[in-house]
Parts: sequence; C-alpha cells; structure tokens
Amino acid sequence: MVVRSVVRPFVPREFQDFLSSGIRSFLLRLRNEMTMVIEPYDGYAQNELFEAAQVFLAAKQSVSVRRVRVTKSTKESHSTLAIIDRNQMLADTFHGVKLKWVLVSRQAGSGNPVHQGRKSAAEHGEQYFELTFDKKHMEIVDKSYLPFVMDEAKSIKREKKTLKLYTSKCIGLGPGTWSSVNLDHPATFQTLAMDLELKKKILDDLDRFKRGYLLYGPPGTGKSSLVAAMANYLNFDIYDLELSGLHSNEELRRLLVATKDQSILVVEDIDCTIQLQDRKLETQAAYMNRMPMGYQQKDRVTLSGFLNFIDGLWSSCGNERIIVFTTNHIEKLDPALLRPGRMDLHVPMSYCTSFGFKLLASNYLGIDHHELFDQIESAITTARVTPAEVAEQLMGCDEPEVALRDMILFLVNHKRKENEEVIEEKAGQSQLIEANGGGEEFEE
Repeated sequence: MVVRSVVRPFVPREFQDFLSSGIRSFLLRLRNEMTMVIEPYDGYAQNELFEAAQVFLAAKQSVSVRRVRVTKSTKESHSTLAIIDRNQMLADTFHGVKLKWVLVSRQAGSGNPVHQGRKSAAEHGEQYFELTFDKKHMEIVDKSYLPFVMDEAKSIKREKKTLKLYTSKCIGLGPGTWSSVNLDHPATFQTLAMDLELKKKILDDLDRFKRGYLLYGPPGTGKSSLVAAMANYLNFDIYDLELSGLHSNEELRRLLVATKDQSILVVEDIDCTIQLQDRKLETQAAYMNRMPMGYQQKDRVTLSGFLNFIDGLWSSCGNERIIVFTTNHIEKLDPALLRPGRMDLHVPMSYCTSFGFKLLASNYLGIDHHELFDQIESAITTARVTPAEVAEQLMGCDEPEVALRDMILFLVNHKRKENEEVIEEKAGQSQLIEANGGGEEFEE
C-alpha cells in the first residue's frame, strides 16, 4: 500500500495494475495457496461454471465486499442484480474450508489483468474469476464445492427465471450471435385448442423428455402456440434459428454451441426456410466435379452439415435440450429429417374441431354453453377453418350472442367460398385433360 501511494502520481494506471497483479501472484505462491482460474468461454462455448459463479456470488451477502456492480437484466424489470466489482474479494466457507473469490479483468489484446475503473467490461476486454484456497483442500473444492456452486446457481435461476426468446443475428460472414427478449407468450396446454388425447401424448413425452418434435399442418393451426406452451410447461428458453440467414456450416456450429441447457431450438418452416440440398445430389455433384464432398458447400448450410451438428449437440445425455421442426408441407421434407431417433414425435396440427371451438369460446368469451353451440359445431366439422381464424372471429366482439352469430355467418361464407374454389379447380383440371387429348398423357 505504501509503494502504491508513492508511485501512483508517476506511473501509468495500466502499469500499476500489471505490477499489482504480479505482486499478488507472488505473495499467493508464498502462502501455499492454490488459485483456480474460471474463464467465461471454453472455445466457442460458454463456460457454465463462470455463469454459475456470477449467479452464486450475486446471491451471497458478505460484509467483506465494499463495492458492487449493479445491473438490470431487462428494461422492464425494476429489480437489480449486484455483482462483485473487479478486484473486490468475496470470502466463502464450505465444510470448514475458507475460499476467496476475485473477479479479474484481462485487457483486450494485452493478456494482462487490469482494473475496471469507470469503463465498461466491453472496453476493457474479458473477465474471469480467481478462486483461491489452501492446496490441501483441492479435492474438496474440485469434487464437492464447485458442484455445489453449480447446483445452487441452478436453483437460484430456477426461482428467478424469466423465459427468453433468442433470435439469431448474423454479422457479415463472421459467426452469428444470439439476441434475446422476454418470452411473454400466454399459451399453455390448458388454453391450446387441441385434441385432449394429443395433448396428453405430448405432455407424457415431455415428462419422459423426448428430444425431437416435428409439428406439421396448415398455417394457423397453432404450431407456434404449441412451442410456447412447451416452453412455459418446461420453463425452458426458446432459440429461434433462422437458417436462411446463415452463410456456412461453421457459422451454424457457432450458433448451436452457444445455446444453453434447458432450451428449445425451433426451426420454423423447415421445408422452405433454406434450400437444404439432398445428400445424394451433394455426392453426385462432388463426384462430377472430382472434388471432395462438401468442398463447394462452404458458402451455405448443407443438409448433411445441419443434421450432423444437431445429432452431435442433442445426443449428449442430460443436456435438457429439445429441438422442434415445423412445416406446412411434411411431404416436401427429406427422409433424413424424419427418421426414427431424430424426430421422436410427429405432431399433426389439424383444423379446428368442435372441442377446439368450445375451448376457444371459453378462453375469449368466458362461456361454456350456449344455444348456438350445436349449430356452430355442426358447421365447423365441414368447414376447414384454423384455430387462429376462429380465435380472430371470437375476439371481434365481447358480447357472446353477437360473436357467436358472427361466427356462424363466417363459417357459412367460408364453406361457400371453399366449395366454389373446389368447383373451379375441378373445372380447370377437366379443361386441361381435354387439352391433352382426353387425359392419356396427363399426370395429376
């Protein structure tokens, strides 16, 4: 402290920090202490222990901490999160073992630890934790204390968790990143306009933790709402992967390894979101050009690359990750996406049924019975309307009588329009058959 007060006016701040770090490391070696360095990243992937330490230390109360860094997790939240500031020490005790935590900053490009001062973490580079303890307690810390920190952090996050919806943002040709917003979707399995048996089947599979789901059916049949209901049921975040924005398999890999446990990866409209070329065509093209397979695929995401990454990431046991594909046209999908073991459950999303209508009427109008129900249920079984269309009609008026009569009118007009379209389509096919000589060369 005396040396620091003398040299402070004459020595640059960065050199002071470097000198202070060196002296601290030297003294630690003399005290027979062990220091573990916990960095935020392990290659491309986030270090779960670093994140757990942040949560664990933020929840601890200690008089030894004289300065904390206060942040807000969301703009809407009024609560704050206090994290120990850089070079502040937080003491902990575990089964009689004394431990000291210090948050250190490594200056960008220098490899040297520096104080934060008044600037942000982004301006000063990467942070990491130093955990110091007596060497003789190494086994206790490694085998018991660190797992305890992980478990405590999970428990804390579970109690305070706000579900997030992550979307991928690609930066030029470099690696993609995830940005998030709060997931406030109200959908639950109680409010979904789905068949009761299908709901039970999905819930049973979620409880057994199936990892792959394919949701297929016409637009508006509730595929996105089902994903939200799954997230709310499991308390999992959602990662919405937009494949068409990616430029390479490597970029896809960086995004996938950055996803966290207890999450649902969603690829919507898998049949048209990207041109995933059939693997046979890839092999054929490679052979014709006398080049290794995949050589010309560096500027786009390939089906084989996508499936390899998905299988590798989701095959690990205990990762608590789910993948969901959605499609409006299941017949267009490559068989490789449909094989058993990759998609554990295929979920058909159908048009609205009489049961679905009753549930929606209860959700939006607050009624379970009405004299017009029989007429509507009879019409809805023949008119192919989606739950989204029914919900839109019911939301048009708060008065149940008016809303239900409008619903009947909508179903009658919808059915009439549907019949007219069918008649026009058949007439067009007949004309085409006649133009092709009576249909001998016409293929439907």
